[in-house]
Amino acid sequence: MLDWLLDSDPALRWQVQRDLAGEPPEVWRATRARVVSEGFGARLLALQEPDGQWAHGAFFPNGLAWETEGAGEPGQPWTATTWTLNSLREWGVPAEVLQQRHTVELLDEHCRWEYDDLPYWGGEVDCCINAWTLANGVWLTAPDIRPDVAGIADWFVQHQLPDGGWNCEWVEGSTRSSFHSTLNSLKGLLAFDEATGGNDATRAARRAGEEYLLERDLFRRLTTGERVGPWVDHFAYPIRAKYDVLNAADHLRAARLADGGPPDPRMATAIEMIRAARQPDGTWLQAGRDPGRVWFEVDAPTREPSKWVTFLAVRVLQWWDER
Repeated sequence: MLDWLLDSDPALRWQVQRDLAGEPPEVWRATRARVVSEGFGARLLALQEPDGQWAHGAFFPNGLAWETEGAGEPGQPWTATTWTLNSLREWGVPAEVLQQRHTVELLDEHCRWEYDDLPYWGGEVDCCINAWTLANGVWLTAPDIRPDVAGIADWFVQHQLPDGGWNCEWVEGSTRSSFHSTLNSLKGLLAFDEATGGNDATRAARRAGEEYLLERDLFRRLTTGERVGPWVDHFAYPIRAKYDVLNAADHLRAARLADGGPPDPRMATAIEMIRAARQPDGTWLQAGRDPGRVWFEVDAPTREPSKWVTFLAVRVLQWWDER
């Protein structure tokens, strides 16, 4: 199974070398450097427009409004600037590559949110969008984090709901947190804390949000103990806005490693859900990707063995079992 995972695009291979194969830094760093010049990373970098954007839009191509989404196509398009930056960051493209292209400055000048035409690096009102903007912003501007990007971290502190999580529907009056919105918010805050050290308020907000998930075993309703939805064990890649327990467990792994703590025992049932999805050949299947326009495919079709899902699952289980 390890050889199968290593026989992959550099965007995945360097992470397998580092996290599963135990290769020394000089090996996986050399593979990571290849993401810029070959495979998925190089293909996305080649698609950047002269104005710094991808598909001429912040969240949707060509400035499409929320209500038009795919403009007649099934699903949301996944080709615009935010989604592309997410992929490049997750695949390990060095920030310097995009800094040399003056990407931050070009997006300042040319990229506006579809919501109220707001400036790109200041975020908007959606928790998930702000989380990705925060993570991408600290990646591209560290160590001198821009004030507008740092302000998004404060925004999360100010918009945390009383139950400890977040909900993108707060604008519509929602006062109960969402698993999806909470996990994405936590990822943005963790990126900020890792890049800057965070502050008392952001660290407290992140830990309260993690507690929101943990006290629900990562997948239960607090009131009834039932699954919060059928999607909790539908594991898929690319990871976009949707929630599942593998996605949550992978975040909690990263957070515990950053904070220096062991796995929380309340993850146990979710961990066994992940383990139970393993196929006899040691792989995990692609549960079904979000429909919508993409630049190109990066993983297996639905119900086929997925290298990305398998990598994430094995990484989480190794961390859990070893600790």
